[in-house]
Amino acid sequence: MLRVAPDPGSSPLAYASAATSAAEGVRDPADEPPPSPVAPPVGTAAPERDYAVPLPAWLRQSLQQLQPAGAETRQVDTEALVATAFDFAYQLHDGQFRASGEPYIVHPIAVAGLLRDIGASAAVIAAGFLHDVVEDTQVTPEEIEERFGEEVRALVEGVTKLGGIHFTNRTEAQAENLRRMFLAMASDIRVVLVKLADRLHNMRTLGALKPEKQQRIARETRDIYAPLANRLGIGRFKWELEDLAFKVLEPDSYRDVQQQVATKRSEREERLGATVQLLRDRLVAAGLQDCEVSGRPKHLYGIWSKMQRQQKAFHEIYDVAALRILCPSVESCYRALAVVHDIFRPIPGRFKDYIGLPKPNGYQSLHTAVIGRHRPIEVQIRTTEMHQVAEYGIAAHWKYKEGGSPAAGDTERFNWLRQLVDWQKDDGGEDSSDFLASIKEDLFDEEVFVFTPKGDVVGLRKGSTAVDFAFRIHSEVGNHCQGVRINDRLCPLATPLQNGDFVQVITAKNAHPSLDWLNFVATPTARNRIRGWYKRSHRDDNIQRGTEMLERELGRDGFDALLNGEAIARVARRCNLVGTEDLLAALGFGGVTLQQVLNRLREEVRLSTAAAAPAPTNEEVAAGVAAAQPRQAPHGHPSNSPILGLEGLEYRLGGCCSPLPGEAIVGTVALGNHGITIHRQDCANVPQVPVERRLPVRWNPLGEAQQRRYPVRLRIEVLDRVGVLKDILMRLSDHRINVSDARVRTSAGKPARIDLRVELLSATQLRTTMDQIRSMADVLDLCRTGIG
Repeated sequence: MLRVAPDPGSSPLAYASAATSAAEGVRDPADEPPPSPVAPPVGTAAPERDYAVPLPAWLRQSLQQLQPAGAETRQVDTEALVATAFDFAYQLHDGQFRASGEPYIVHPIAVAGLLRDIGASAAVIAAGFLHDVVEDTQVTPEEIEERFGEEVRALVEGVTKLGGIHFTNRTEAQAENLRRMFLAMASDIRVVLVKLADRLHNMRTLGALKPEKQQRIARETRDIYAPLANRLGIGRFKWELEDLAFKVLEPDSYRDVQQQVATKRSEREERLGATVQLLRDRLVAAGLQDCEVSGRPKHLYGIWSKMQRQQKAFHEIYDVAALRILCPSVESCYRALAVVHDIFRPIPGRFKDYIGLPKPNGYQSLHTAVIGRHRPIEVQIRTTEMHQVAEYGIAAHWKYKEGGSPAAGDTERFNWLRQLVDWQKDDGGEDSSDFLASIKEDLFDEEVFVFTPKGDVVGLRKGSTAVDFAFRIHSEVGNHCQGVRINDRLCPLATPLQNGDFVQVITAKNAHPSLDWLNFVATPTARNRIRGWYKRSHRDDNIQRGTEMLERELGRDGFDALLNGEAIARVARRCNLVGTEDLLAALGFGGVTLQQVLNRLREEVRLSTAAAAPAPTNEEVAAGVAAAQPRQAPHGHPSNSPILGLEGLEYRLGGCCSPLPGEAIVGTVALGNHGITIHRQDCANVPQVPVERRLPVRWNPLGEAQQRRYPVRLRIEVLDRVGVLKDILMRLSDHRINVSDARVRTSAGKPARIDLRVELLSATQLRTTMDQIRSMADVLDLCRTGIG
């Protein structure tokens, strides 16, 4: 009998912890991962094992075909690789459970089954079984390679989320995991097959998680993974991911559309049946008896999206179902199209030939809309192979190649992916929010298709210009773009491209991007490339500006020795920069503030001076705390104090980090009469303070902290134009944000820099305010700086 139960010796608390951790894809750090079992060599049978879960027939067959243990090892075949990977994963996940209470191994089995259904190779299916073992157990990538080969290891590593790294917020963690996945896809795009199968099964079993977690996962699925499946042509995954996310995010709308589709089903099936039979008879009469005609329902999210986009009710949407004709050859596709247009009247403007002009993701089909039996109907005509590619995308594309592996050059078809990865490597990691926004924008459906001079098709977002086209071709083409010919006519770079345009970019060695291009480019790739070029090309100017700022503050005497000293190098490393030049460039550009550099430099000099001195005694620390006590408590009763944990002690908010309610904070005690300073826990100055001089404090959710406003300084780099400061101040005023100070610095031919001191209630209001400013077209860069 199959056993599906936790270890009887485990406590209910341990069971719940393991179930929750497994459902999230991350083991509880408090749990000791099971030791790595010793797996038999690939190609031989595992010891007879009582698998306590139901196994699909295809997997049972693979296990039965393995050689008896101890027999002479034969050449590794696909069945052996798949079966051995399952057995290894089964042992590793033994004792782990999902939030639903099921053994965790049911998830890898389901993922591998989905990969098998779309025709993935044995290495990809094996990676489906093993995709969680590095993250959830003590097995290392090296062990995966030793047992299953380099190919399987690379796929597993590409899917594994980042572990053991601390992130300041969920957005940063999400962005870093997506960066890792896209970089792995650039090396082997099959990584995304495993990731999409993993996400699809998680979406199918989402009901066991808390509602807020369901919402977060479903939103990420709708915004990133479903569009990603679409860009890779995997319609089989795209439709279901969209519907499952729709069910969680819009439950009322989902039920309404589902009910209305079910109500009209019998009428629709009767109408479709009559049309299908009519088409079959006419195709046979035309000598196309090998063509297969069928009706297909449209998925619920697609119907609802069209209702929202066209502002129509359900009864006004005519294409909730469509006809599909599968033909044996391309020639028969066009002959079938002639038959359709002979029977029914075609609707003008609704015919699209994706066979002669395939989509960039490889999709091919003939689309037409005709007046059927008293109402319009959509018809798709394609070959059987085209249908496989439409359903399974890149997996079907490789299925027709030797060995089922990607051929050299296949990833060239996914130019958008290469552009995104190139941006990450250069300067795309600075802002997690920008990176996520770029991914979401870049995964939307491409709506404009233009041609290169050689006749290659390039897909771009609607509204794209020649500059977007240039950067899509290659970053160097964009960096040296000087002009453009559209359909053999010289046109302005800002000219929007139309479907079918032939575009030729004119380049010159001395040409370079202009910040004015940011006013009309439509793709995140182009925007990020223009900004990145500006930062790199003005490095020398930024270094000079940063040097002058520092010299003005510290004086000329000994300045050269300071720049070549170890203290300034340590300050650079504390700012996550490589060396002194990078620190000066960041200072000149506004990446770090002058006050931050000065504070850290003084701290480094003080630490160097006091290196030989003994550490402060407990009595000295106590004296420092005592010195911080005021003669009269300034904040009244502790229950009304903005900060809890100080017991009436005098304190001040650190100007280096300007903490806000809602942010994790810590108190630091200064020796002498300097009192207590409150810092954000992630402030760069906190690690320099000995642990014995730190105080655990937190914001009082019931105190006057919730009514007070706190100063925060923002540094904004903008296109230098008349009225830009006014526009920013008006945007802040509309949201009732008080600006207590505003300073503008301009330089001919360069962006303007605006320093604003705003007064805010909380960290949440800060994030909202920064998002509002960052969304303005003229804003190039935005960061939070210290008050000083």
